[in-house]
Formats: sequence, C-alpha cells, structure tokens
Amino acid sequence: MGNRVAREDFEWVYTEQPHTQRRKEILAKYPEIKSLMGPDPHLKWIVSGMVFTQLLACYLVKDLSWKWIFFWAYAFGGCINHSLTLAIHDISHNVAFGNKQARWNRWFAIFANLPIGVPYSASFKKYHIDHHRYLGGDSLDVDIPTDFEGWFFCTPLRKLLWLFLQPLFYSLRPLYVNPKAITRMEILNALVQFSIDLIIYYLWGLKPVIYLIAGTILCLGLHPISGHFIAEHYMFLKGYETYSYYGPLNWLTFNVGYHMEHHDFPSIPGCRLPMVKKIAAEYYDNLPHHQSWIRVLWDFVFDDTLGPYSRVKRLCKLAKES
Repeated sequence: MGNRVAREDFEWVYTEQPHTQRRKEILAKYPEIKSLMGPDPHLKWIVSGMVFTQLLACYLVKDLSWKWIFFWAYAFGGCINHSLTLAIHDISHNVAFGNKQARWNRWFAIFANLPIGVPYSASFKKYHIDHHRYLGGDSLDVDIPTDFEGWFFCTPLRKLLWLFLQPLFYSLRPLYVNPKAITRMEILNALVQFSIDLIIYYLWGLKPVIYLIAGTILCLGLHPISGHFIAEHYMFLKGYETYSYYGPLNWLTFNVGYHMEHHDFPSIPGCRLPMVKKIAAEYYDNLPHHQSWIRVLWDFVFDDTLGPYSRVKRLCKLAKES
C-alpha cells in the first residue's frame, strides 16, 4: 500500500468542505430532490417500537444471571440502543415532525433516549450542528480526535483500545475541545432519563439498568455497527473526507451509511437517502465508499497508515448567529 509510516498530524486542508458545492450543483441539475426533504412519517412509530421493545427486555432479563445480562446487552439490546442513537441523529435534523415542530423533535429525542440509560440526545443536538456547519473545523467539530488521541493511539493494540473506549471519548472530548454552557434541554434530558432509570430499578432491580447501560457502552465501542464511526470521515484515501457505506447494516441504522448523501442534504431523512444516490448517481457512483464496516474496523486497527490522526482538518470562521 505504499508508504506504511504512521501519520504524525491531521491532514490539514485550506479549502471549503465539498458538500456545499456539490449540494448546489445537484439541486441545480435535479431540483426534484427538494421533494425528498421533510419529515419521515414512519420514524416516530419505528422508534417507539424500539423503545418499548427495550422496556419489555428490561422485564425479561431481570432474573437472568450476570453473564447472560452482558451477553444479551451486547448481542441484542446494545444493537437497539446504538440504532436509537442514530435515530436521535436523524431526529436532530427535525425529520420526525418537521422543522415547524422543532420542540416536538427535541422531546421525542428525549423519549428515544430512554433505553440508552444515560442522557445523550440534547447534548448531541447541540454539537451535531457544528459538525455539519464546520466539518473538520479545528476546535469546532468535536467529532475530530484530539492531538493526544492521534499521538497515543497509534499501534494496533492501542487503536483497538481506542475503539473500545469510543463512548468515553465521544462523551468527554466536547468538554475539552469546545465546551459550551449547559442548556435547559440538557437538564430536562438528564432529569427524565435518570427518573426512568430509577423507576426501572424500583420495579425490576439493578440488572435491567445494567443491561441498558452496558449495551450502550459495549455497542458504541468495539462492535460491527460502530464501524460507521470510522467509515464516515476517516481518510482512507487522500483527499476524501466523507465516505458512504452501502452494505446491509444500513437496514438497522436508519441509513446512516449514506453519509456523503446525508452531508449533502441533512434535511432529507435517512429513509430517502438512497433516492438521492439514485437520482444523482453520477455524483456518487465514482466516489470511494465502503462495503463492510467490519473491514473498516480491521483496516483501521492493522493498517499503520490509519489512526485517529487520519482526519481532514481545516480552520473555519464562526458563522454569525441569526
């Protein structure tokens, strides 16, 4: 694969992110894509079914031994919880109830958060806006690893550990890179979440609570679905900072794999992103993409040229708040 030397810094670029220009070109050529924007009428029912499935699972696991708690947390419950984090991602773009019902989307995200066990949705919304507006932005896009992560997690064993600890880094990194004031919605998110956790503990004991939280931690870490964290923006080919994945796990993840399409059109719900690729095929078919998240994880760990430093980074000017 050519040069096998590990990276010692990010890939600094001095151009705008590619999605803005591609969005303009595609809309000029295919204005019908605008009809794909707007809420997904099925999302609220799918998410509600997932939430109630996990609440039922809490009842079913309450008398299991600890080894089975962790088995089902990893094999079943965590998959649902990871999928719910991606539903929350979609909801953060107001595709559950539409832009005119922004508050309904925020509250529904708190409802979708319940099986995850820890408050997540309100903080995610706060930072995810910056990820789209300032993709790769130094000190703005908290999806970018820190310099310490890039320097330290540079060997296969350390990168494996880093993948396992992904939930920890995603939780703590924003507090270091771009700290923001706690919002009222974050406080409400925490109050609702911990209240439900206490109710589950009161009704069925500690094991269901551990089942939920362990599933979240394990399946946001070293798990096949977590391949999307690496696949989306880690630079597998020089000059390309966003990649799509077109494999079967999109069925479980609200099409988060269609990531180039998503960044081009954030207001289009995941269920309609395949239509974007179909309509504007010439803009996507020849771009590098992934077919396996497991292969992504394998290559990330064992390819010396890949690591937390394998990200495109740029300096961004702060947009003026309206």
